[in-house]
Amino acid sequence: MGEERRVTEQPGYRIEDLAHHSGATVRTIRAYLDRGLLPKPERRGRANVYRDTHLARLRQIGGLLDRGYTLASIKELLDAWDTGRGLGGVLGLVAEVDGPWSDERPTRVSRAELAETFGGPDDSALEEAVELGVLERLPDAPDAFLAPSPQLLDVASELHAAGVPLNAVSAHLRELRAQVEHIAGRFLDFTTEHVFRPYLDHLPSDEVAAQAAALVRKLRPLARQTVDAELARAMRSVAVRHLRSHLADVSAAGAAGAVEAADAVGAAGSDGDPEGLRSTGESSGPGSPAAPDDGWAEVRLPSATVREVRALAGPGDQDVSAFIAAAAEREVRARTMDALASRRRQRQRSASQLP
Repeated sequence: MGEERRVTEQPGYRIEDLAHHSGATVRTIRAYLDRGLLPKPERRGRANVYRDTHLARLRQIGGLLDRGYTLASIKELLDAWDTGRGLGGVLGLVAEVDGPWSDERPTRVSRAELAETFGGPDDSALEEAVELGVLERLPDAPDAFLAPSPQLLDVASELHAAGVPLNAVSAHLRELRAQVEHIAGRFLDFTTEHVFRPYLDHLPSDEVAAQAAALVRKLRPLARQTVDAELARAMRSVAVRHLRSHLADVSAAGAAGAVEAADAVGAAGSDGDPEGLRSTGESSGPGSPAAPDDGWAEVRLPSATVREVRALAGPGDQDVSAFIAAAAEREVRARTMDALASRRRQRQRSASQLP
């Protein structure tokens, strides 16, 4: 008796079954057949039968679409595969581009830890964090989340500790993300035009694709380094201008009052009282005549002080006025800087005391 041969036949699928197992729609499968992305099904009687090879091909197409490939480029890749040219180098290039562009490792964070860090964020704040990708849900742990970028979560924590509301942090991240994605697009346009164009005009061989992958590895950190350097430069320039503008506004308000007070020296001197000054909100002291209700109260400087001012600035009343205005403005600036530095130190102490 001859040896019995067993033939294992691949399972057959109707098009509806193939759609169910692959996640594609029947309409999509038929469109792929028309474009030549899928091999023709077998004919069994009056029915078309699809095999596991069709299911594997559909999953390949889905994976390439997720990576941003067009159907036309997928057709070229699959044709190369079918003709035996191989896709090893191309898929290696895809994996290099699709790999992580940061050395951060995702970390797991519990709802209790989030509550301790952010003062118990409500469900709406958590939903927004999930929507933005700052947190990802874990199917097996409803009270825990995955933070893909721990650095981003730390930034949100520091801003919240400094007094920034969570909804403001989320709004700022949305705005920043749109601008950063524009920068990323421009960087890719630039490198495509000047570096990768020779590799993208046609389907590369394994050797050429490996060269392109090596270039990606080499150029990948340049994107972050460029943004880091330019952000540091811009922050220094913009922050200095912003601080100067703020101090100028504060000083201008203080100097305006100082100039009015200094001008009062001349008015007081013309009335026969060269030793007198007026200043907003100051009382004239015990025994002084009541000042008219015009928002001013008389303030007297010691005669020795006025004589020293005249000796330094000149004998004229206008010289005295200008000297006192300049001195007052300088004092306002100094106190403003002291107040800003004090508030900054207080915020740093408060942040360092947080758990």
